Amino acid sequence: MKVALVHDWLNQRGGAEDVLETLASLFPEAPVYTSIYAPEKMPAFYRKWDIRTLWIDRLPGIHQKHQRFLPFYPAAWGSLDLSEYDIVLSNKSGFCHGLQHGNKTLHICYCLAPTRYVWELDSYIAREGLGKSSEVILRPMIAGLKKWDFAASKRVDCFIAISNEIQVRIQKYYRRESAIIYPPVDTARFQPRGEPEDYYLIVSRLIPYKRIDLAVQVCTRLNLPLKISGSGRDLERLKAMAGPTIEFLGYVPDDDLPGLMARCKAFLFPGLEDFGITPVQAQAAGRPVIAYAGGGALDTVIPGKTGELFRSMTVDSLAEALQSFDASRYDAETLRAHALQFDTNVFERQITAYVEQAWQAFKDKG
Repeated sequence: MKVALVHDWLNQRGGAEDVLETLASLFPEAPVYTSIYAPEKMPAFYRKWDIRTLWIDRLPGIHQKHQRFLPFYPAAWGSLDLSEYDIVLSNKSGFCHGLQHGNKTLHICYCLAPTRYVWELDSYIAREGLGKSSEVILRPMIAGLKKWDFAASKRVDCFIAISNEIQVRIQKYYRRESAIIYPPVDTARFQPRGEPEDYYLIVSRLIPYKRIDLAVQVCTRLNLPLKISGSGRDLERLKAMAGPTIEFLGYVPDDDLPGLMARCKAFLFPGLEDFGITPVQAQAAGRPVIAYAGGGALDTVIPGKTGELFRSMTVDSLAEALQSFDASRYDAETLRAHALQFDTNVFERQITAYVEQAWQAFKDKG
């Protein structure tokens, strides 16, 4: 099979790039098509890949602020024709599923999320911290972009969702069925390490939609020790509301993170996420998770077994969950066993089997 991988943009690294890296290891001969590529912002091993960019990669300043160019992405992706490939596997949260292909090409979309700024503009503006000028520009375009995005979804042959939350959105916005294959998590890095210490932990980018402010306010109010690993534009605001029990660690090296997770009393996950890899990492390290009851956390946090859920994204709701939390109720090996179902090896087996079965069904059909 001649396979192509497709990814929205390569100027930052996060969960989407973790998925892409796993797909690239499974299909090492496949070129990676992407809208933009900033090599200096990506790991060095990316330079060994066959990365092919679109024409918008040449626009000035796009590597630094790709959100400003969002209106151009539909035209750029819509001009890409990958009919020469047997299988196109797109790893999508933006518009990369809108590529063109002929009827002899199977397009499988691994959907991280239906395009947020099209279907959930208000939450996207808050999530990305976009200014008023961006909002003024975006709102008049949304109706047209919805039509384009919906039409683009019809060019996809098969959708895969990363969680039940995303499966619901695919049905709601694209009116399409989808399978669920959870994203890959490297659980081997995280192992239980004896008795935990007396601190709660957050590992996250410090940006408003992550709702780390809830945890800071609650732990300050209840005089609970909280360690926060990460950096971002919300740091100074969070520091201003933090009491003496809150410790900001900044960037924690990869080698130190597993031990930090394994020693925490519990991992806090107060925001609404499409999936959420860090809670699974914490469970792999034998630690329970206290998470907001929404989004991908509903797939990974089982009350009383792998953690607890608080029902309202408020200080009082999280405070109630922390006041009633008993770390001794949780067994490290049970937590780790639960996390292993999200391991990278599981993802590799499931995505490989899905692609093979979809390709066989595609050939039989046509």
